[in-house]
Amino acid sequence: MIQKLISKIEKTHAPIVVGLDPMLNYIPKQIQEKAFKEYGETLKGAGEAIWQYNKEIIDHVYDLIPAVKPQIAMYEQFGIEGLIAFKKTVDYCKEKDLVVIGDVKRGDIGSTSAAYAVGHLGKVQVGSQKFAGFDEDFATVNPYLGTDGIKPFIDVCKEEKKGIFVLVKTSNPSSGEFQDRLIDGRPLYEIVGEHVAAWGEECMGDKYSYVGAVVGATYPEQGKILRKIMPKAFILVPGYGAQGGKGKDLVHFFNEDGLGAIVNSSRGIIAAWKQEKYAKYGEAAFAEASRAAVEDMIADIDGALKNR
Repeated sequence: MIQKLISKIEKTHAPIVVGLDPMLNYIPKQIQEKAFKEYGETLKGAGEAIWQYNKEIIDHVYDLIPAVKPQIAMYEQFGIEGLIAFKKTVDYCKEKDLVVIGDVKRGDIGSTSAAYAVGHLGKVQVGSQKFAGFDEDFATVNPYLGTDGIKPFIDVCKEEKKGIFVLVKTSNPSSGEFQDRLIDGRPLYEIVGEHVAAWGEECMGDKYSYVGAVVGATYPEQGKILRKIMPKAFILVPGYGAQGGKGKDLVHFFNEDGLGAIVNSSRGIIAAWKQEKYAKYGEAAFAEASRAAVEDMIADIDGALKNR
């Protein structure tokens, strides 16, 4: 799957991923009203509104981008109906030939981690049959439990030719409380990065590993260091746009071949219609605003890479 991701980045010239992280207050009134008219102001109504909102955005941007990243918590808050919307979204994106990164941040030990890996990336045995659960192409993984929590994912990645992105240096302000702590004089994120590089050596594509890393756009200097520590790992870069990251901050996340990183923007794209910059589109044309935001993001990153 890493080869497909690279191929689609090269084809679209857009090393970006759209984060499908819906909140009800992002969803225009006309979509909510239609869903509530059919199912009431219920969890099912909320799930339907989310699904229809996602579908319209996907229809307007799928030709511009290589990948999407649905954040499962935004769906889980609506219970089973939210997870149904999550699964519909994953399946529809795959119909559109998009690479799907499940932002699930799972990680446990032994059989529990194996169950997470199977549920999101693999196939579960049911009698004599095997079935894919959520069936994303990549999943985000928390490394806090060490190799025990990562190896089951790597085993499934080898079997299914899929991938993971391991949390290394996240974009949130308090990430440094743990990730910057010095261990034998070195920050913890560097040590985690070394493990990512080592894990990736046993799970390689043609040039890049199936084991990638999450490094926030809000920490460009750390990104420069981690790029050197993990030369064969693709880096998923959150924190662009709404969290403050700009194209000029991102150049060090990429290798000299112009690859090696994919940059995420979530509410900056899916809720673009709420921004003053895209207000001209209005609530009814919210998905057109999302398309314009994608085009602007592509131009920003492309310009930064050309001028580095």
